[in-house]
Amino acid sequence: MKFWFFFAIGLLVVLAFKGYISRGIYQAIVSKTAQFCYLLFSVGTFILGVLTLVRTFPNGIIGLTTAQNFTIALMLSVVICELILGLFFIVDDLLLLFNWLSEKQSNPIENKVDTNNRRRFLKTTGFVLSALPFASFLYGITKGKYNFKVFEQTLKFVDLPKAFDGFKIVQFSDLHAGGFDSYEDVKRGFDLIQAQQADLILFTGDLVNDLAEEIIPYKDLLTNLHAPFGKYAVLGNHDYSEDDGLFPDEGSKKKNFIAIQKHQKDAGFQLLNNDNVKIEKDKDFIRLLGVENWGNSFIKEGDLDKAIINCAENDFSILMSHDPTHWEKVVLKHPKHIHLTLSGHTHGAQMGIETLGIKWSPIQYFYKYWGGLYQEFNQYLYVNRGFGFMGFAGRIGIAPEITIFTLNKKSRSL
Repeated sequence: MKFWFFFAIGLLVVLAFKGYISRGIYQAIVSKTAQFCYLLFSVGTFILGVLTLVRTFPNGIIGLTTAQNFTIALMLSVVICELILGLFFIVDDLLLLFNWLSEKQSNPIENKVDTNNRRRFLKTTGFVLSALPFASFLYGITKGKYNFKVFEQTLKFVDLPKAFDGFKIVQFSDLHAGGFDSYEDVKRGFDLIQAQQADLILFTGDLVNDLAEEIIPYKDLLTNLHAPFGKYAVLGNHDYSEDDGLFPDEGSKKKNFIAIQKHQKDAGFQLLNNDNVKIEKDKDFIRLLGVENWGNSFIKEGDLDKAIINCAENDFSILMSHDPTHWEKVVLKHPKHIHLTLSGHTHGAQMGIETLGIKWSPIQYFYKYWGGLYQEFNQYLYVNRGFGFMGFAGRIGIAPEITIFTLNKKSRSL
């Protein structure tokens, strides 16, 4: 019931906004044919997208076809680009209001001509600036969502055990298996993980969107991953399936949660639920810690105190914690020094700009640490931008990520 209430409210807001945009379009475009084509495209993509949402989301995001993913993503793309256009229309209406208030000034005809020229330029600029991101959206929902990118990070530590100098770790995160619509494309991403020939493979949560069966078509890909020092994972917020509307009772929800963990174990991943293991090499070792999900707005089952049981003060420690908020709120303040924390969760909003020294994503207004490497108090956090996608089946400027870390021993400065 809660889903349908918010869905209806959102639907009314979007419809009202589309009505406002249509008014601006009809004022800006003289051609009746162009007006009709725009209206048909805008309303058509919206209706098809809503119908697809009604058929899929309430029952869990699972087994979507390429056409369904494209339909939903195209609808969202059009709405976002119309939002950009709408900002220009709002300024245009404010300019019209200002012109009306000042029309009694001297030489009103000249002022009217100047104002009309400015308004025409403003609307033209709006069309151009909304068309450019739309082209990016089309790429993101057709090619970008499977355009996997390997990010390489070399990290140096003075107290890294000698045997681990040159040790390689591969991290991937946020699979969200229910949204995938191409086994071959997903396999290509997994092949890229294996091609890194890492010593250790780590998965930092959100195996599924909600339902355990989402991973079944791709379980063999998880199973086929191999590394000399093993495969480890933690749970993300979606692995707890917090949408109670998907389950008839609490017992079904619990069975689903157990099944999610069993699928990972069957695939050869050891889950670290507030626990740690020794990764031993020669006569040295490092500690690998894992906590359950801990987030500001999501479930807080992560317990770092439990995860560090049997850890010595000077143990070199790597922590897997799905939500980077945990690092900010808990890990940095904890007496135990954690050398490196690996997180995911944010997806980098699946859209943004990371080029020419620019690093921006709308997710940064919600998460201080949202993508890439951060350092505070001689501790590192790396936030993986995610392997899959959620809700919006696309990636624009934020590529699906596989991260390879090389640990190096740093010489002590004299």
